[in-house]
Amino acid sequence: MPSLSEMAHAMFGLELSNHQADQFSTYEAALLDWNTRINLTAITQPDDIRVRHFLDSLSLVTVVNFDEGDRLIDVGTGAGFPGMALAIAFPHLQVTLMDATAKKLAFAEHLIARLGLRNVRTLHSRAEEAGQRVQQRAQFDVVTARAVARLPILLEYMLPLAKVNGLCIAMKGPTAEAEIGDSRKAAAILGGEIQPPAQVVLPGVEDPHYLVTTIKVKSTPRAYPRKAGIPTKSPLGADSMS
Repeated sequence: MPSLSEMAHAMFGLELSNHQADQFSTYEAALLDWNTRINLTAITQPDDIRVRHFLDSLSLVTVVNFDEGDRLIDVGTGAGFPGMALAIAFPHLQVTLMDATAKKLAFAEHLIARLGLRNVRTLHSRAEEAGQRVQQRAQFDVVTARAVARLPILLEYMLPLAKVNGLCIAMKGPTAEAEIGDSRKAAAILGGEIQPPAQVVLPGVEDPHYLVTTIKVKSTPRAYPRKAGIPTKSPLGADSMS
């Protein structure tokens, strides 16, 4: 299989320096090491890590241009996908990795120190709480999430964090179209407009991957996000879902 650098260049036109390639190699080794002690990933073959984690994370460049000084928050970052991978590839991007699980953030903090990343910080918080805090509410140009929740719930986590005209990018699988259909009302309530999904085809991966981008077109009403747990129990627009 080609190297990560070769695949990133061929698929996305990304140029990774030797230093960045080494950082991804260190990331891979640390992920496998820590995964023996805490559950970070079910994907443990090196080629699969490069494609299903790293390349998948880098695929966001197909729907967003990361400008100098842009601020990105990765909701439910887990082992750092896509946020950590994007921070390595785009050193000018200011990245916040948010998760409610302290053990996962401990891995992120270890990796930040190991890689010498100065453009990354961690935030131990639930999205419902962060979205109501002045330090995070409407502060980010890009909000990302992968494998966190269905889209009607996820939009309530993401949109309050985004600036007006900012982008919320949800990484989704085969259910993307159905989730978009279920999310129109939630998006409208929260100040977002969902764009048509962009398909990502990864080498050797049969199951479809999609990037679902929602543009924040107006401020999110102060009532949202609701208190922790409520978005999951009572998703916005649930009464209109089929």
